[in-house]
Amino acid sequence: MAHKIAFTASRAEVAQTARAALITRYGNNALEDADVIVALGGDGFMLQTLHNVQSLNTPVYGMNRGTIGFLMNVYSETDLPDRLLAAEEAELNPLNMTATCTDGTTTSALAINEVSLLRAGPQAAKLKITVDGRLRMQELVCDGALVSTPAGSTAYNYSAHGPILPIGSGVLALTAMSAFRPRRWRGALLPKSAVVRFDVLEPEKRPVMAEADANSVSGVTCVEIRSENSTVHRILFDPGHGLEERLINEQFT
Repeated sequence: MAHKIAFTASRAEVAQTARAALITRYGNNALEDADVIVALGGDGFMLQTLHNVQSLNTPVYGMNRGTIGFLMNVYSETDLPDRLLAAEEAELNPLNMTATCTDGTTTSALAINEVSLLRAGPQAAKLKITVDGRLRMQELVCDGALVSTPAGSTAYNYSAHGPILPIGSGVLALTAMSAFRPRRWRGALLPKSAVVRFDVLEPEKRPVMAEADANSVSGVTCVEIRSENSTVHRILFDPGHGLEERLINEQFT
């Protein structure tokens, strides 16, 4: 049975051109009426699409019309219905970030890849780390730190020399960026159920910003991060090219 498809694309000309060609060939449905959403762009646009349609519980199949395309499939116009019927599904739980700022305001946001804290001034950040209510590190002096999901472990986390996590591992990566003290600390692996809290020490002198995917919050004093198991993102891959295979392959390239 053919899928009812909704096509969405990034603003890039190559993505918009692809969307027009696919709509001409297969038609187009409203997002709320579709059986599957086809996203055309790069990884950033895939993350944006997953966030935008999370309330619909509709699987998203990406085709790469961007740069890296780690979360995307190879682009092709001719065989899309067959590829959708054969696609493998991965389910992802995002992280929930709750950030408190120096003015007392609180911001919450979801992150599919990672939640990161970054210094926002000339001096290194000073962070206190608590896990499940237990103090684990009194003072981390660094350019920043992040908590990553398995799906996001090959992105910013990997660039910061964090580990690549298997998709079904039930583990989160806590990774430091340019740690100055303790200089040799490389981070930690935590169970998915862990609640991680960063307290910013000397926030006026050493300002810190927090990011949940593309959502930024300036002047944070405290950031709490936990898995949001009530939210499920459904993402589709061609057979043999699923997220699990990609995460394993990335470790050998």
